[in-house]
Amino acid sequence: MNPTQIKLVQESFSKVAPISEAAAVIFYDRLFEVAPSVKAMFPANMTEQRKKLMAVLAAVVNGLGNLESILPAASALAKRHVGYGAKPEHYPVVGGALLYTLEKGLGEAWTPELGDAWTAAYGTLSGYMISEAYGRAQAAE
Repeated sequence: MNPTQIKLVQESFSKVAPISEAAAVIFYDRLFEVAPSVKAMFPANMTEQRKKLMAVLAAVVNGLGNLESILPAASALAKRHVGYGAKPEHYPVVGGALLYTLEKGLGEAWTPELGDAWTAAYGTLSGYMISEAYGRAQAAE
């Protein structure tokens, strides 16, 4: 990620943060729509899960300028997700749901350049998380 992409992601997330509850609902609705099998990995009451999602996103977005500062937490998160049943093939599905959510939440502020910046951010982080949880061979697939 380059500095322009980091700035785009951070600025756009600051517009999503005020609607974080609605954004989290959109995200999980989309995720369960495109990958219904993952719903079993989540609690019936999603209130706390939605809060956790937005808190993790905020921490990651805020740490993009100093990626090394968020990698230990990303590694731990990735390893915990293995215990929940997450697999490497779930990461692109989650990424798609995230991009969908951002596009819906940002409306006219969503641009192809912003989409590329978020794709780069998610790709960087998810690649790292996959390699931490499953090994480098899985991340390369």
